Amino acid sequence: MFHIPATTISSLKHPGPLMTSEPGSFAHNTFKVRVPRILDEIVELNRFPSEVLSAMRSLRNEIMSGHINPITEQAIDQMFWNTASEPWIGKSWLEAPWYWAESYFYRRVLEACHYFQPGERYLIDPYTPQKMSELAPDAAPHTLAIKLTALPQEQPARITALLHNSLWGNRTDLSYNVANTLGTAGVMWDAEPSANLLVDDSAIVLDKLLSPACRQVTVITDNAGTELLMDLALVDELLSCGLVERVEMVLKEQPFFVSDAMVSDMRSTIAVMQKSPEPLHSLGMRLEHYIDAGRLVLTSHWFFTTCLFYAQMPPDLRASLGRANLVILKGDANYRRLLSDACWLPATSFAKATDYFPAPFVALRTLKAEIIVGLPEGAAERLTQQDPDWRVNGRRGVIQMNTLE
Repeated sequence: MFHIPATTISSLKHPGPLMTSEPGSFAHNTFKVRVPRILDEIVELNRFPSEVLSAMRSLRNEIMSGHINPITEQAIDQMFWNTASEPWIGKSWLEAPWYWAESYFYRRVLEACHYFQPGERYLIDPYTPQKMSELAPDAAPHTLAIKLTALPQEQPARITALLHNSLWGNRTDLSYNVANTLGTAGVMWDAEPSANLLVDDSAIVLDKLLSPACRQVTVITDNAGTELLMDLALVDELLSCGLVERVEMVLKEQPFFVSDAMVSDMRSTIAVMQKSPEPLHSLGMRLEHYIDAGRLVLTSHWFFTTCLFYAQMPPDLRASLGRANLVILKGDANYRRLLSDACWLPATSFAKATDYFPAPFVALRTLKAEIIVGLPEGAAERLTQQDPDWRVNGRRGVIQMNTLE
């Protein structure tokens, strides 16, 4: 199980990683501002016993002014994390690779919350209050109902619209409030969705999905709530129209990055849909039927809640993804892992930087980190002049396809 596999290198040499030590960077801001705020919100929204509150305060102090500590609790992944983290133990949280630091932080939250330890907090998701607020009738379900009623009737246009909804649903990330960052909740759904698409390979994705050879699709999910509902609407369309025989949805085994979707979140989401008015009620019933029939398969893998990049996939996961005719890779963190969270030049070839991946895939991602590839020469510079925060404020998105041809 937990181990650090050899790295599969793409045809391009990787640059160095994004670091929390870069003043003024989003990575630096994450640990100076966002992470302490996340900890404060977790404490505020949960009724923790005194020993958990004490552990959460210690973790906050460590991040703000202390040095990185190893995991001390007895858990199945303790050796993995302490081995992977050895180069950074004893250093400041502001002198570490960003993706490692974030993933390790979320693992340390679970340690502080006693998530893996027998007792009253055993396997209790500390992010449940935030996730459940997204499933309130006037929140994500209401948004999905509006989107479903506005769908085109023609199948190609309908699938394209659902693909775009799945993309822009990624703006709803409970670890990073995009609406507040941009100053308005209205920006969550653009009047003209293509206006902020920096790369749009929708037509290539559509051709793939309409091909008779595309029988199995794997969706590597990101956030619960709005994004997961949009993903499920797309999955339902693919299955109900018979475009694909089987969809595998990869979810997290444990809480990660606040709103990351677990199997339990999927079950809660389907239950909410089944209790909702039409058209959500029927959608929820169809999804349950697909699960019972084995056409919609919910899976997880330990890899997805670690600090490893996709170039370090263990052989069993690589083989599993390789059986898909198309992999849909959701969200910002998955994009960062796809590109090893490295300081690539924006005009770097997306196809070449990701040619190690085991199956054709499309990345649906709104930009909430400084990493980006696949842009035309000079595009990044022009965007910076228009909007200095374009890489991180969630306004822009990409639909980037690698056919591996």
